[in-house]
Amino acid sequence: MKRIPFLDSHTGGEPTRLIETLPFDLGAGSVADKLSRLKKDHDDFRTTVLNEPRGSDVLVGALLVEPADPTCQLGVIYFNNVGYLGMCGHGTIGLIASLAYLGRVHPGTIRVETPVGVIEATLHSSPLPEGEGLGVRAGKYPNKVSVKNIPAYRHLTHVPVTVDGKTIHGDVAWGGNWFFLCHDHGLDVNMSNLEALTDFSWRVREQFTANEITGANGADVDHVELFASTPEADSKSFVLCPGKAYDRSPCGTGTSAKLACLYADGKIVEGQIWKQQSVVGSIFEGSVQIEGKNIIPTITGEAWVMSEGTILVDERDPFANGI
Repeated sequence: MKRIPFLDSHTGGEPTRLIETLPFDLGAGSVADKLSRLKKDHDDFRTTVLNEPRGSDVLVGALLVEPADPTCQLGVIYFNNVGYLGMCGHGTIGLIASLAYLGRVHPGTIRVETPVGVIEATLHSSPLPEGEGLGVRAGKYPNKVSVKNIPAYRHLTHVPVTVDGKTIHGDVAWGGNWFFLCHDHGLDVNMSNLEALTDFSWRVREQFTANEITGANGADVDHVELFASTPEADSKSFVLCPGKAYDRSPCGTGTSAKLACLYADGKIVEGQIWKQQSVVGSIFEGSVQIEGKNIIPTITGEAWVMSEGTILVDERDPFANGI
């Protein structure tokens, strides 16, 4: 019987499953190297941890690994029901809040090596009544995190895609994952319209894939983001993830891609706060810094630890490695 301890959190409604130890060795090298070995030799670990019957399509895994970069305190690999993610904004917020709950990190800035580069996560102090402590025993922990992401940029502008005779337009942008960001879809972005939003976004993805619309160097554009107006924030979005599940959070890498497009269009300036609301109502605050020619997004949100336990893997179980 294999045992895999886990700690679950959610960031704006989107869950993250933290795994701190592996039952196998990924060897030396960068986090990108370790991801390559995990994908090639141990992909059943991903499906075991995340897929049914133990997990669900919406769950994202965060696997802690040793960083190769000596300036980093942590290394992390993110994965979902169908594969692996370059970066994950909500997952990083969930990771840091979870480690704060465990007493492994304290307020301040933590450098994290991801497969696509080094990010900085700042755990903010939590104001508590005098005499109250933090951590597992106290039942309280700092849970607000800002993620200074890798550089984001727009690759393609106002790309037309036709679905059911209707032509919409989107920007292709990078924020740690590749996104097709669309404003002129004409759909209501709300919880009562999830089925239509999911179906439309998936058909948009199928169409731009068939049209060979890609990210840089032919990269697969595997996220679709539909935007709308809302009185509660600067923008509201529906984000369809690669496995056809929608993001319950405002999506950290998607908001990063959005910020890069806004800055390129002159609609925000350096340091300006942009509030991005998810389809479930949660909000991230985002802004950009300009370093040389790079647009550096920072996303701020909150995460809550919600469950902990141990995955049990019985080798006799026909679905031990997930469905």
